[in-house]
Amino acid sequence: MVSNMRSVSKKIRSHILELVFNANASHVGSALSIADILVAVYYSKKLNFDPLSKEHSFVLSKGHACAALYAILFEKGLIKDDDFYSYGKDGSNLMHHSSHKVTGIELSTGSLGHGLSFTLGQALAQRIRGVHGKNICLIGDGELAEGSNWEAMLFASHQKINNLTLIIDNNNLQSLTTVADTLNLYPIDKKFEAFGWHVIEIDGHNFEQLENALLQKVDRPTVIIAKTIKGKGVSFMENEVKWHYKNPNEEEYKTALLEIKNA
Repeated sequence: MVSNMRSVSKKIRSHILELVFNANASHVGSALSIADILVAVYYSKKLNFDPLSKEHSFVLSKGHACAALYAILFEKGLIKDDDFYSYGKDGSNLMHHSSHKVTGIELSTGSLGHGLSFTLGQALAQRIRGVHGKNICLIGDGELAEGSNWEAMLFASHQKINNLTLIIDNNNLQSLTTVADTLNLYPIDKKFEAFGWHVIEIDGHNFEQLENALLQKVDRPTVIIAKTIKGKGVSFMENEVKWHYKNPNEEEYKTALLEIKNA
């Protein structure tokens, strides 16, 4: 099971690099950061997440990392070759931020701070309808600076929305510097505990920990604080804030692909 997810993760990282390089795009570091999280969500046989089921919902609130989600949906057969390789081109549905025009994506994101509220609404609607599904939202740690998240956190706890899971991509880098230097959010776990959430802290690149966290069932909303590395999988991109916006040149692209292949 875990070995299969590791194999898929290498494919996803290769696709991310290919998309970003060909489109001369940015946010490769952010996409590589969340690759393992997405693989755990979409490929865990125990979780059995179906992107087309009305009982399941996944929202990538940090929409600038969409290359990772597009790569997942491509591997799942929901995006065809011609569309996939049109990423970033004029007229393409595969925009530089995740788009609901793509099969398997419910919400266009990129204006940060909206994903959690949307997913919370879906979870509440499911509960009202008597549906027992899984609603997952993935946000960046820097995105927690958006006040709308905290309103959603309060409401979810008050209503005991236990079919809601928030995953925080906690790589401590955003835009131009660290999260701690931009607007210090730490300790994140204590803040969520104070808001009444079930808190799980894990290694966001460990598939066993990711799967176990996603399968936990409690009587209130769950937050998974996933400790990650921006640019994970490419040595010269890891923990380097410049890869939030920088795109690889041809030499960097080939070196990165080779690293992932031989990992």
